[in-house]
Amino acid sequence: MPELINAPTVVEAAGNKPKIIEEYVGRLNTGGAELSVARMRSLAGWEEPGQTPEFDEYTVVLRGMLRVMTRGETFDVRAGQAVVTRRGEWVRYSTPEAEGAEYVAVCLPAFSPETVHRDV
Repeated sequence: MPELINAPTVVEAAGNKPKIIEEYVGRLNTGGAELSVARMRSLAGWEEPGQTPEFDEYTVVLRGMLRVMTRGETFDVRAGQAVVTRRGEWVRYSTPEAEGAEYVAVCLPAFSPETVHRDV
């Protein structure tokens, strides 16, 4: 049966500047651990610590540019593009350009602070 999600839950973000994370589907908003869907909005110059998550992350950039660093390469993912990062691989996200970025992230299984494994 379909379920209407009236509003997202705002999640506290890691990083050097404020970032808005609105979880529509996931552990906090719908109680499910299978996957999470969140809308992200980050300011110019935002960056977060590196992480080695226990989930795959599928990210579609709606506006601006999201920089995705791995141990082997760096991707500048622009509006209309997407990137997939795999569980167990080190990754670091940032938005270095003046416009910042807006994007949607889907994590499989759902994002959890316990399974993201951020660098200290």
